[in-house]
Amino acid sequence: MSRTNNFTDLQSIIAYQFKDISLLERALSHASLTMEGAVRSLERLEFLGDRVLGLLTAEELWRRYPDMDEGGLAPRLNALVRKESCAEAAQFFQLPDFIRLSKSEEQAGGRDKIGILGDVCEALLGAVYIDGGLEAARMLYDAFWIPNFERLIRKYRDAKTELQEWAQSHGLDVPSYKELKREGPSHAPIFTIKVKVQGYDSAQAKGPSKREAQMEAAERFLVREGIWEAENG
Repeated sequence: MSRTNNFTDLQSIIAYQFKDISLLERALSHASLTMEGAVRSLERLEFLGDRVLGLLTAEELWRRYPDMDEGGLAPRLNALVRKESCAEAAQFFQLPDFIRLSKSEEQAGGRDKIGILGDVCEALLGAVYIDGGLEAARMLYDAFWIPNFERLIRKYRDAKTELQEWAQSHGLDVPSYKELKREGPSHAPIFTIKVKVQGYDSAQAKGPSKREAQMEAAERFLVREGIWEAENG
């Protein structure tokens, strides 16, 4: 279970007081608990919170980049709403201290998993939206996403998509990815992935999932070849 059930502390951290505290409890209750018959999980709130986050982000992009077309706006939105960005927000709001997990998920390091942290953050946005409306959800958005807006865009640009588009624009085959190695325990594996682009030396990287390792390998290729500047990573 969570390290603390003192939701008063969390409401102070997020600067929002719930009228229906059961929404907050539900947002913090991982699906693994449902197998123990304990609670309704956060999944419906996560579904809603994902859409709330997308709306707030699309609105901010619309205001910040009045001359940018959809082709420029879409990858920026994707970077800002992806699980890794939400997981950072979860850390910012100290959500790992309040997540309710099954004993097995706790032992498997669930509090540190990007997927779980991202899901809980989205569920929290959904819960705040249901309890207090869009402007209440916007307060959370303004607390984390607005100060980190450009940094998150740079950090979580979709390197795989950009590498593929670059290769195709130069008449090259679609980049290929190969798993070279898998290390570590089953609950916390480390993957080594190689990306190969026709006519170029390969690049490789490690990550806690195949996708993250692929993204890192693609980014290393883009930086090495001067397609991206180093600070875009």
